[in-house]
Amino acid sequence: MCGIVGYTGNLQAASIILDGLSKLEYRGYDSAGIAVLNEKGHTEVVKAKGRLQNLIDKTDSGKAIKGTCGIGHTRWATHGEPSQINAHPHVSSNSSDISSDNNSEVIGVHNGIIENYLEIKEKLANSGYQFYSQTDTEILIKLIDYYYNKYDHNPLSAISHSMIRVKGSYAIEVMFSDYPEEIYVARKDSPIIIGLKDDASFIASDVPAILKYTNSVYYLDNMEMARITKGHAQFYNIDCKEIEKEVTQIQWDAQTAEKGGYQHFMMKEICEQPKAVRDTLNSLIKDNQIILNEKLNIDSEYIKNLNKITIVACGSAWHVGMIGQYVIENIAKVEVRVELASEFRYRNPLIKKDDLIIVISQSGETADSLAALRLAKQSGCHTLAIVNVVGSSIAREADNVLYTLAGPEIAVATTKAYSAQLVSIYSLAVCFGYIREAFDEDKYHYYVNELLSIPEKIDKILENKERIQWFAFKYSNARDAFFIGRGIDYGISLEGSLKFKETSYIHSEAYAAGELKHGTISLIEDNTLVIGVLTQSHLYKKTISNMVECKTRGAYLMGLTNYGNYQIEDTSDFTVYIPKLEENFAGSLAVIPLQLLAYYVSVSKGIDPDKPRNLAKSVTVE
Repeated sequence: MCGIVGYTGNLQAASIILDGLSKLEYRGYDSAGIAVLNEKGHTEVVKAKGRLQNLIDKTDSGKAIKGTCGIGHTRWATHGEPSQINAHPHVSSNSSDISSDNNSEVIGVHNGIIENYLEIKEKLANSGYQFYSQTDTEILIKLIDYYYNKYDHNPLSAISHSMIRVKGSYAIEVMFSDYPEEIYVARKDSPIIIGLKDDASFIASDVPAILKYTNSVYYLDNMEMARITKGHAQFYNIDCKEIEKEVTQIQWDAQTAEKGGYQHFMMKEICEQPKAVRDTLNSLIKDNQIILNEKLNIDSEYIKNLNKITIVACGSAWHVGMIGQYVIENIAKVEVRVELASEFRYRNPLIKKDDLIIVISQSGETADSLAALRLAKQSGCHTLAIVNVVGSSIAREADNVLYTLAGPEIAVATTKAYSAQLVSIYSLAVCFGYIREAFDEDKYHYYVNELLSIPEKIDKILENKERIQWFAFKYSNARDAFFIGRGIDYGISLEGSLKFKETSYIHSEAYAAGELKHGTISLIEDNTLVIGVLTQSHLYKKTISNMVECKTRGAYLMGLTNYGNYQIEDTSDFTVYIPKLEENFAGSLAVIPLQLLAYYVSVSKGIDPDKPRNLAKSVTVE
């Protein structure tokens, strides 16, 4: 959540920082600010509540602020309401004065939460500090100032002592007026990256912010710091000892992080799903053989003797896990449990050393998922990460990592990353099942061929999106929507419902269809939208019966099923058909119309589907 950008070089910093912040708007925010060391040697700080455009207008697109070193931030409120005062950057002076005459020694921004900020605030107040905001970030910056004055104006000592003192998560970006053209960063649990090119250095909390300028980046690990100058970066551990870091080459190109003629990133990313799925599958399948176990270097004997897999994730990634549970158990014949990361990490889970823990995260920085991974590793079991970002925290800390090749995903509501995760789980199921001798060679090649057919079949669904657009505009004024299904279809319904509610702000729930009579059906009234997902032939008639129960109580029914199931039109008021596919893999096709439905309803209501209110792309705090 939130966005951090920094720049030091020979160009004017403000416009570069604002451009970087614009690439991080998807992360969720309620205010924005920028601080630049101007040509007089003073720090100029400008903040604005609301959209980044307000800050852009206030600074004349950055032209009104002169200086070649600066930091910027988009804030998602945790401590203190959204306001100009509470916006970052924060300064070490006792005033919130943000004029160009502000000559504070320490200026900084922060992602994360400082849990013991009240205790630190009291300590600082006893030392004469005053406070102008309601934020924990102001207290953090003043703590750094306290140690800066105590330890001979040494920035690294000030930051390291502050890191030891605070509890919580943070990515810190700080400037010191005594050290013009330098920026200092540190992290614990919240991501920060540094990019270098020629005589310029770039800092960001996520890759898209700097991809336009460089694809050579360094990732800070927990409890590490960096001193950044023009075109150079030095890295340090918590003891201020210099350390070496390896550069990571980001394979995304800058154009993939642009809209490319689409009205919204969400629609662009929906349409990019065939490529994301194809690229991910091509990285896992060579010469019609799944090479996943070789790629991951997982011993075949370990796979053969595997007793249990636990999938841990949040949000849409958890829905991938829900579908994966059915698919892996069906195909690989191994027990699977699916856990919400936020629950798993606190409930003292029973983990055995020979269990496999799979953590799924688009960003690789999801706070609860990262904590769950660390808990699993402490228990001594084997861990596998499925992530989309090379070099992310979860990718670096897991025993093995399977990268999805979705490219940068900007819209808050995930689409192509979700689809790439799904085919990764399918590939894992087939690979494990074959090694465990759960099926023969013919079945193996059938599964592989069906996997390879998915991108083309997604293309066919996208060719008919106008029909879903018509239906979406007709039902954009719905007050409630219920998605129902059984088995894998229930997992699909969970994702469809989430997409619908997060982009359209319409109340939506997903239910296992067999549970309707246990309370939910009491909510059905005239014209309530009920969407039935029916891709599993052995459950088709049962779900039809549940849909009929809803219709007799006044519901308007939308059916989502495979071509050939035309008898559904006797029950459903509106039907969407998808190509036939191995039923274990049907989620990859069925989710596409539900994504389109969510997008078109959002647009018809005048909502920006890329930036749903109160939501962030990467949830890096609890």
